[in-house]
Amino acid sequence: MPATEYKTKQQQKKFYRSGAWVAVRREVLRRDNFECQECKRQGRVYTDKHDPDKHKRLDVDHIKELEDYPELALDFENLETLCVRCHNKKHNRFMFQKKKPKWDDEWW
Repeated sequence: MPATEYKTKQQQKKFYRSGAWVAVRREVLRRDNFECQECKRQGRVYTDKHDPDKHKRLDVDHIKELEDYPELALDFENLETLCVRCHNKKHNRFMFQKKKPKWDDEWW
């Protein structure tokens, strides 16, 4: 696909549903032993057996972003396994801050 074909959400969704991506994703997960590579770098172990509540525990991440480097879309060297938490942290998604209390519990 040409570079412009991964710019929209719809184009990216089509790519991520393609047979080529599904096959490459499966191979990258196997290569990385179904372990989050960022957790591993931090001395932790996170595999697909953790977080039983999650339907999808591991993602395959494009190290160089898909929309910027479409020619690397299926390149094994540009892909790594990350747990959902590390993947979201990398992209600054779903980072919740601790809520402030609605009222001050201090008594005067």
